[in-house]
Amino acid sequence: QVQLVESGGGLVQAGGSLRLSCAASERTSSRIGMGWFRQAPGKEREFVAALRWGGSSVYYADSVKGRFTISRDSAKGTVYLQMNSLKPEDTGVYYCAAKTTGWGRPEDLYDLWGQGTQVTVSS
Repeated sequence: QVQLVESGGGLVQAGGSLRLSCAASERTSSRIGMGWFRQAPGKEREFVAALRWGGSSVYYADSVKGRFTISRDSAKGTVYLQMNSLKPEDTGVYYCAAKTTGWGRPEDLYDLWGQGTQVTVSS
């Protein structure tokens, strides 16, 4: 089974930047879209960003627009999340996810998930 592995999390001061990476354990030819989600302590997991694997469309939650950028390296099968101007409220576990059965909406139909990487933004 394909596994997604996130990396790049860590501790950063407010205003700083981090770049998250998500690599697949093997090529997923049926990958339709990739997304990033996050879960803060005591809160539900929320959508952050997504892209269509075979196109150029990208989508963002309002809370991260203008600060976060999702991108991919198709040759490597890797998706990235560049996070700039980080705020304490960006703190949480960030999950990478893939959808292979359909697009639906940017925030749904994900069927593969990574283990998550912790991002902590100090004030």
